[in-house]
Order: sequence, then structure tokens, then C-alpha cells
Amino acid sequence: MLQIQENISLKPYNSFGIDVKAKYFAEVFAEKDLVKLFENELVKSQKLLIVGGGSNVLFTQDYDGLVIKISIMGIESVVLADKVLVTAGAGEVWNDFVNYCVQHHFAGVENLSLIPGTVGASPIQNIGAYGVELKDVFESCTAFEISTGQIKTFNYEDCHFGYRESIFKGELKGQYIITSVTFRLSSEAKINTSYGAIETELHNRGIENPTIADVSAAVSHIRVSKLPDPSTIGNAGSFFKNPVIEKYEFADIVAKHPDVVHYATADNKIKLAAGWLIEQCGWKGKIVGQTGTWKNQALVLVNHGGATGTEVYAFSEQIIDSVKSTFGVTLEREVNIL
Repeated sequence: MLQIQENISLKPYNSFGIDVKAKYFAEVFAEKDLVKLFENELVKSQKLLIVGGGSNVLFTQDYDGLVIKISIMGIESVVLADKVLVTAGAGEVWNDFVNYCVQHHFAGVENLSLIPGTVGASPIQNIGAYGVELKDVFESCTAFEISTGQIKTFNYEDCHFGYRESIFKGELKGQYIITSVTFRLSSEAKINTSYGAIETELHNRGIENPTIADVSAAVSHIRVSKLPDPSTIGNAGSFFKNPVIEKYEFADIVAKHPDVVHYATADNKIKLAAGWLIEQCGWKGKIVGQTGTWKNQALVLVNHGGATGTEVYAFSEQIIDSVKSTFGVTLEREVNIL
């Protein structure tokens, strides 16, 4: 039953575990709930925040508005001659969706195993890991238009995907609420082990001809070994984007730092490994008050217990300043700051 609650703690609804409150809070389980919700005059007067798993947000203060938790569930699949279309509700946990696809031998998202968050957030952020991005498997999504109450379908071209970017983070930010996502997968696997860590893990397991289940298991193992579990220590996964720079900028950096970790991009630029940059500046595993970087991955900022969002933000500022001073590169936060 749709309810609008008041003065609700958001600690259970953000993976950093920051204890702030929402003035109003509502959880929706179907598109019709959204229609009903936005017929309410109270809702029309409030600023809005949409959350799924709360895995990409850092709260620095109470939210003076309405937080809407999207819990639209369900997964359906249609097998066609040349592809498999899998549609998932926006509230589905992302890794549950990946496991569904692997178990049904639908290939394409196995490299994205164990990314935190929900399906609905995946196109907004154009999530990616280990050589695969959401845009590589995206078919379409449905979204509720806040101003009209209508449901609209967005295809690939509509979404303007970029590195951790989409139209939903840009010109349409705050105008739509994603309700479902349809993925274009395959019943014939094209195994992607382009990131060396996957190949190394498969080799360690004695696997020469991996299945998508093997790749998923390898990626999951790598992530668990590097990243903290949000259920035991607050974090939002990667806090910073990997910076993308021009080749002439890279030439200056590599002249001074020959071992800099980097990758070529499709548009002839260079992507640097933010975690490596941060680690070289001495931040890996560092603790300041109740916050810090994770001991196994400097790219992840953590809440050791009782940290405020302001403290985490201030700590991230120190890291940004340090990397800028050392490498001349300005890190950009991947996490949304509120």
C-alpha cells in the first residue's frame, strides 16, 4: 500500500550508512504507484530524490523533501533468433539480475557481476566494469515522466551514453523515473577477458575455455578481494571516476611517472586508473577519524562507523588536492553528493 511517511531515517537506504533523515519518504512497487503518488498535492510541492539501492550517493545533510524508493520488481525474457531480450523492474538488485542471466545462459552482463545498486540506476550511470559498460547491452528502458504522469520508452540513441554518463544525468536530470530496463543479450557467449585480472583469475582456477558462469565467478572473486561489503562497512564502491585525458597530457605524466597505469580509449584518449593515482599519493588504507580509503582499493572511500557525509566529503577533497598536486590531474567524484 502506498504511504507517504514523515521524518524517516535514510541510513538503511544508502550504502554509506550515513544517518540523515528525509522530510518525507515513499516506497513504490509498481508504475501505478507512481501515477497515484504524483496526483498528491503534497508531492507536487516537494523537491524529489529517487533512490534504488542508494549505492551511488553521499548524504551530507538531512533531505528537505520527498525521497522515493523504487521497488518495482520482476524479470521477463524473450528468446529471439539473434538475441535475447531481458526486461527487469527498476527495483531489482543488480547482481540478482546478473545471476538470473548467468543461470539462464544469457550472455553479456557477466563482467558486471557484483556491482552494487539496482537495475533502474544502471542506465543513468552507464555502469561499467572489466571491459563492459551498460550501453553495450542496453536495448531500451521505460520511464515515468514526472511533469505529465506518462510512461515513455527510451531507446539506445535517446540515452546519449558516455563514460558514467547518460541523458538522465544531463539534460533530463530530475525529469524521469526509470521503471524498467530491457537488455539485449545473447544465447551464444562472446567471452570478454580483456582485463588482465580476469585472465589471471581464470588461469589460477585452471580454466582455459571459460563459460559466462566462470567469468562471473572470477569477476565476483576479484571484486570481493578488493572491495568492502556495504553490509559490514559503509561505502559506495568506486568514489571517483577514472580520469580520461588527452594524449599530450599523458605524455607529460608518463615522462615523470613511467609506470602509470593507463588504458587507451575508443576515441583516441587515455584513461588513467584513479585507484593507482590515489595509492601513489599515499592514501591507500589511510584512516582519518571515522572515514578513510579501503585497505585493498584506494578508489573506495569507507565509513568506519559513525562518519558524517561532511567528513567523507572533506576527506575526498584532500585526495583530489593531493592527486592534482602530484600528477596535474583533477579527479571527478562518481558518487552523487547531496
